[in-house]
Formats: sequence, structure tokens, C-alpha cells
Amino acid sequence: MNVDLSMFERFAVTFQPGDIIFCEYEPGDNFYLIQSGRVQIVKILGDIEKNIDILYPGEIFGEMAILEEAPRSATVVAIDKVKALEFNRENFEVLMKGNPQIALKLLRLFTKRIYDQKRRFMTLTLSNVEARVADVFLMLAENQVVEDPDEDERTFSATVEDVAHWAGISYGESKKVLNHFAGQRRVEIYQDKIVVKNINDFQRFVNSQRKKQKGED
Repeated sequence: MNVDLSMFERFAVTFQPGDIIFCEYEPGDNFYLIQSGRVQIVKILGDIEKNIDILYPGEIFGEMAILEEAPRSATVVAIDKVKALEFNRENFEVLMKGNPQIALKLLRLFTKRIYDQKRRFMTLTLSNVEARVADVFLMLAENQVVEDPDEDERTFSATVEDVAHWAGISYGESKKVLNHFAGQRRVEIYQDKIVVKNINDFQRFVNSQRKKQKGED
């Protein structure tokens, strides 16, 4: 966020590496804007703890406490020493009235974060690991600006480790699935990018897996 936040320094809080900032399912009435350091988003899916995301300076978390009265949807843990601005309903109203420019940027961030989280959860609910990996590329394609949207071949600046993170699987599982796709000539794997030969093929595959899973529920 390229705006001056110095006037809100009185809202600053600090967390040490390993500190749990808040836990999944607990009530909450505040959200945070990261100024320095990183935090990890963790969610329990069934009996498994999944690493959902890692957030960096300029990003926000816990915003649902402001937008709707709901329990925390995930656990947040400080990876580094984290400095953040902590807002609750009361001082968020002060922010809205005192600096509409920042408030508008935050609201835009809220909207994007809500969509991103829901989209990530859609991927994680797929039981088929290959479908999860394919859906990662569909998710990336949704945010990709391309000259020809009808072009089947897409190139993504992503690594095997990135795909593992987004799909909620291990590096070994990600490498195995991607190598399988490469053997089928559906992807080409490079050190700093992955080329999907036919993104629409992945779309059909993921859709079929979702329908199959829904029929089994």
C-alpha cells in the first residue's frame, strides 16, 4: 500500500516468531495490516493441518471480523518478528472518516482477500490430488492478463514448490503429479516457470472431478 500510515502508528503491535496471533474458530473483533515480517495462515481440514498462505508486508488478515460477525476462519502464526497495525471496529471508523484514501484501498484489499481465500478453499476441498494441482493453474489463470484469452497454452511464473504450497500438498506430491502431467505432455516444467499446454483441458478435468466428488458426497 503506497500510502502514509504514520498517523496510525499508535495502533502498532509487535509479535515474535512463533507467536499465535489468533486461533481458528475463536471470536474476533480486530484485523491487522502487516508493516514488516511475515505471517502464516493455517487451517484445519478434517484431521489435517494445512498451510493455506504466507502473507507479507502490505497485506491484511482477520478482516472478516470487521465485515461480518463470524469466528476466525483460520489460525495465524508469526513467522518472523512482525509489526502490524491493529484495527478494531472503533478505530476502523476513525480511519474511514479521517483518511478515505486509505479506507478505500483497504476495502479493495478486503474484497480481493475474500475472493482469494474462497478460491483457495475451493482448491483444497478437491480430494483428487491431480485435480488440486490442475486447479492451481486455473486459479493462476484467472488472475493472468493475456493478449489472447482464447489461447490454450499458458505460461506461469511458478515453481514445483509454489504449486505444492497453493495445492496444500507436500513438495514430493507436487513434483510427482507435475512429472506425471509432463509425461502426458500436458505441462512443461522449467526452473522458474511452468507451461500448461492446454488450460481448457485442465478446466474440463477439474470440472469432472468436482462433479464426481459431489456425486459421492
